[in-house]
Amino acid sequence: MQKFNCKNKLNGRHCGKFEFKDDKNKFKDSKYKINSFTYKTPYNIYICGVGGQGIIKTSIVIGEAAISGGNGVVMSEIHGMAQRGGVVSTELKIGDSKSSIIEEGKTDLLLAFEPLEAVRASPKANKNTAIIFNTSSIMPFNISASENPYPDFSDILDTLKSRSDNVFALDAEKMAKKAGHVLSLNMVMLGAATAVSGFPLKKEKILESMRINLPENSLPINMKAFEDGFNFVESGRE
Repeated sequence: MQKFNCKNKLNGRHCGKFEFKDDKNKFKDSKYKINSFTYKTPYNIYICGVGGQGIIKTSIVIGEAAISGGNGVVMSEIHGMAQRGGVVSTELKIGDSKSSIIEEGKTDLLLAFEPLEAVRASPKANKNTAIIFNTSSIMPFNISASENPYPDFSDILDTLKSRSDNVFALDAEKMAKKAGHVLSLNMVMLGAATAVSGFPLKKEKILESMRINLPENSLPINMKAFEDGFNFVESGRE
């Protein structure tokens, strides 16, 4: 299997930018083939949540799956106090792009591991954006220490539906526990993302990347979690 280099250029204290390229630098070409279609503009993915939910690992699985399919990828990550439940987000562009930063209203897929973080990220979405969010909440320390209450779920759902016509709400934490371990939550979310209409990577490539990037002894649980998330969205698509 061909090895790939990952160039890490720090951009500020808490922001890293990763540009995935193979050893022959093949992604200098201005067009990349994605599922037999040539994308002149990239497919933009914004992933957000809190520390400890496996957001960075999810991004790596997607990025390497894209590379193995012959696509260019750029990725950035921003995180605060990740070990204390701080905000974590990553931005990925699959296709022809020099910058990893996604402008407001330009996200194709918003994958939120925590409901409130979905609301915070909602300006990135538009009416055609696929929004997938985990309904299990984690109380941010800045809210638990203040007088501001955590928003009602109905308000969160209304806000997201006002942004997009393609909103999928799933209890990924419950599904992960059912699959065998709560830490497989990120693979539930990844499975859900893979099933979205228009997702540019083949399911087989994602599964292959999971086998490469996840511990072997965790694969049975993570594979089940992935399939459960995939089936949830696939069964709910119109």
